[in-house]
Amino acid sequence: MAIIITDDCINCGACEPECPNNAIYEPDAEWRLSDGTTKKDDSEQSPISDEFYYIVPSKCTECQGFHEEPQCAAVCPVDCCVPDEDNVETEEALLEKQAELHA
Repeated sequence: MAIIITDDCINCGACEPECPNNAIYEPDAEWRLSDGTTKKDDSEQSPISDEFYYIVPSKCTECQGFHEEPQCAAVCPVDCCVPDEDNVETEEALLEKQAELHA
């Protein structure tokens, strides 16, 4: 399951540098699969949010393979980094994704 940032986000940016997959972006920022990964896809993707920080689900591994818990949630001062109930993945799937992102 990926983590999402809710609209309670205060745009402090504490979460962004903590993500080992570089899956967190500023509001209205375009993103690339290659940002912070070994993937070769440099095509710019449209922002997911223009109001608050956001997490790209295809890059989020809930920090599996890096940390014991999602680091964005651990540092968020307003607890707005929460599990995305619409994007449920097993631990095995998250570890596979992590291995693909950092091959």
